Amino acid sequence: SLKMASDSPESLMTLCTDYCLRNLEGTLCYLLDNETLRLHPDIFLPSEICDKLVNEYVELVKTDSIFEPHESFFTLFSDPRSTRLARIHLREHIVQDQDLEAIRKQDLIELYLTNCEKLTAKSLQTLVSFSHTLISLSLFGCCNIFYEEENPGGCEDDCLVNPTRQVLVKDFTFEGFSRLRILNLGRLIEGVNVETLLRPLASLAALDLSGIQLNDVGFLTQWKDSLVSLVLYNMDLSEEHIQVIAQLRKLRHLDISRDHLSSYYKFKLTRRVLNLFVENLVNLTSLDISGHTMLENCTIPSMEEKMGQTSTEPAKSSIAPFRGLKRPLQFLGLFETSLCRLTHIPAYKVSGDKNEEQVLNAIEAYTEHRPEITSRAINLLFDIARIERCSQLLRALQLVITALKCHKDDKNIQVTGSAALFYLTNSEYRMEQSVKLRRQVIQVVLNGMESYQEVTVQRNCCLTLCNFSIPEELEFQYRRVNELLLNILNQSRQDESIQRIAVHLCNALVCQVDNDHKEAVGKMGFVMTMLKLIQKKLADKTCDQVMEFSWSALWNITDETPDNCEMFLNYSGMKLFLECLKEFPEKQELHRNMLGLLGNVAEVKELRPQLMTSQFISVFSNLLESKADGIEVSYNACGVLSHIMFDGPEAWGICEPHREEVVKRMWAAIQSWDINSRRNINYRSFEPILRLLPQGISPVSQHWATWALYNLVSVYPDKYCPLLIKEGGIPLLKDMIKMASARQETKEMAR
Repeated sequence: SLKMASDSPESLMTLCTDYCLRNLEGTLCYLLDNETLRLHPDIFLPSEICDKLVNEYVELVKTDSIFEPHESFFTLFSDPRSTRLARIHLREHIVQDQDLEAIRKQDLIELYLTNCEKLTAKSLQTLVSFSHTLISLSLFGCCNIFYEEENPGGCEDDCLVNPTRQVLVKDFTFEGFSRLRILNLGRLIEGVNVETLLRPLASLAALDLSGIQLNDVGFLTQWKDSLVSLVLYNMDLSEEHIQVIAQLRKLRHLDISRDHLSSYYKFKLTRRVLNLFVENLVNLTSLDISGHTMLENCTIPSMEEKMGQTSTEPAKSSIAPFRGLKRPLQFLGLFETSLCRLTHIPAYKVSGDKNEEQVLNAIEAYTEHRPEITSRAINLLFDIARIERCSQLLRALQLVITALKCHKDDKNIQVTGSAALFYLTNSEYRMEQSVKLRRQVIQVVLNGMESYQEVTVQRNCCLTLCNFSIPEELEFQYRRVNELLLNILNQSRQDESIQRIAVHLCNALVCQVDNDHKEAVGKMGFVMTMLKLIQKKLADKTCDQVMEFSWSALWNITDETPDNCEMFLNYSGMKLFLECLKEFPEKQELHRNMLGLLGNVAEVKELRPQLMTSQFISVFSNLLESKADGIEVSYNACGVLSHIMFDGPEAWGICEPHREEVVKRMWAAIQSWDINSRRNINYRSFEPILRLLPQGISPVSQHWATWALYNLVSVYPDKYCPLLIKEGGIPLLKDMIKMASARQETKEMAR
């Protein structure tokens, strides 16, 4: 079912929501006074649609860098007569006091505020407006919501001297929240009296007090007939806590796990405590004791432990206290405890570090609220993906994508997650992944590159992109990916390995793409960036992959794109060409790439006069004799000269070398090439070559063009015969055979 879920297209509801949010003005809204969004008066939307609009909006602001948030977005939902909200999930800095204030008339049933650090005590007052309908509320990580600003003295002049002080609100309680059943106060600020805060709540079903230190939890027993879920993650426990928990007999889910790295805990878990839970909490289906140190041995003798098939039957449990369970648990959290490595664990789902299944269960369970644990679990997944083969690939990928999206600003998760993605997207897993899933990977990778200038994240992200077919799979984010890579390459201090990968990616992105793509990338400063890299390498006297890839990228981006050719000349490209030729006379690949690029420049009639200098013509003539990279360098030099010759004797504005002398050397070069040479070149169009056929001004250019076509169609017939026919080459060749000025050997070849 997971495979199906990842493959199925988005629902119409999702597509419409996304479209409306990206085009609010064109769909649901109009702009008042050019700044405030207003809903069209004839629009009435039920909560199913409004909830999705709000929740998707939050998701888009968080994960899509191109999406622009709107100051007045929440005001669209201020009037319940036209827009109804019921269940909304808001996160982080996206939401401020005035946003909650804007929707205060709504009858909210469920409100999740996660890590909303900008909310202050003003929002506590707004919560009261929802008190008569709210069933489920989360204030997880809203660290400032119990603070209000105190204005000392209330005097105007004074305020400039004394900025506002933050004061803790002591008198707020959940008085009047008569329907509230589910409450998450995780990471609540110190100093708030939890007992007083909660006392008015008549019947709590689920309570999360993660990361709060309470010495006395006796007040929890007031809900002993209603509490089914209790989370005390990272609370330092004592014998008193355990006695209170044992009285909450209705509990189905208990989480007393902790992060064993966060601080020193006195409490150690014993066999007696686990026995107490099993005996008293008879409805328990889920228990999390991750991160705990076991004070004594809770396991059965190892001889017995290793016997038989692995079993979830409580009677066979390797953890002795759990033999008293009536049935296996649905979930048992054992992450970073020694117990997860035992053979018989009486639970259907176990989080731990023993194998892939346990690690994935851990990532799934802890991603939302415990990034510190999740990053360590993803690190374990990284090792599994790197060393063994992942058996639950799709699940692994989706969990890592979710974690990276959820914790865009968490460095540890970005580092481990981006590294895991590299191994999870490599070629051996390729067949199992849908287009939709691979696109999601690309999105989170680009998010990572955008948010993090950190070397490891940048390198991991670039490496992961190398696992995709370029440019095809990156086409849907073409501009963005190029901007990010150019951004990396334009940084003053650069990591060698990232530079190498980024240049390689840039080169691949401009290879075999449409000209409008190339023009767009040219306008982004691509040509300039590559020339700067070449300049740097030249100064260091190094000709490495970066140097070769940079020239190759310039060769690709100038192909049939005159604007980019002109940029190359304007930014002193020819000066760099000559310097590279002089500095690296033996580098064949480099020579081929540079001449391929100059071939592109020579195809542009308006730019050819700039190549018409004694120095350049001498260099091209001398390269006709080059044996570098088979015939490639000689062939490309001859191509450049063929286009220059095509402009006729009157365009030859130099005394040295003589035109006839150069023509003679061109004939000699072409005659020296093996007609069956296999080629290191890729033509998307023959148009620049075919241009040289119907003319009598330069027979040698005609001959070079005919030789090129003959070689390509005879060595690669499947690829190039159809191209020659499609571009009208046959009639041009037939007409040329009839021309008096054409040389006999040219006609033979054409025939």
